[in-house]
Amino acid sequence: MKRNDYAIKMELKKRNNLAAGLVSDRFPSVSDIVINMTYFQKGEKPVLMLRTVNIAPASYALFKMDCMIRGCDGGGFDLTSVVSDMVKTHKKVRKGALECCGNIENLHSDHASIKYETVIKYK
Repeated sequence: MKRNDYAIKMELKKRNNLAAGLVSDRFPSVSDIVINMTYFQKGEKPVLMLRTVNIAPASYALFKMDCMIRGCDGGGFDLTSVVSDMVKTHKKVRKGALECCGNIENLHSDHASIKYETVIKYK
């Protein structure tokens, strides 16, 4: 059963990647995107992890990061509008925060959040 669910998830991810297109096609003026994130969780140790994502022009233009909390269903952090707005206004750096909108059994909906810094280099 789990193997089948995993195969379905991977197929959906593949379709989403193809639908998003490449960074070079969607944002031809962009030469590099770096997203630095600090993941937070509720509890004694609030910092779950630090993560840096480097996105090249040949990468898929999909900027949704998964929630790192085990068992989170339907959650994550969608930075697509952040990146799109930055490119549209030719902004180089943007900082902000997002909360996970997913659900975990027996936990509140505010179980995780991130603080991010997005840096875009243009050609």
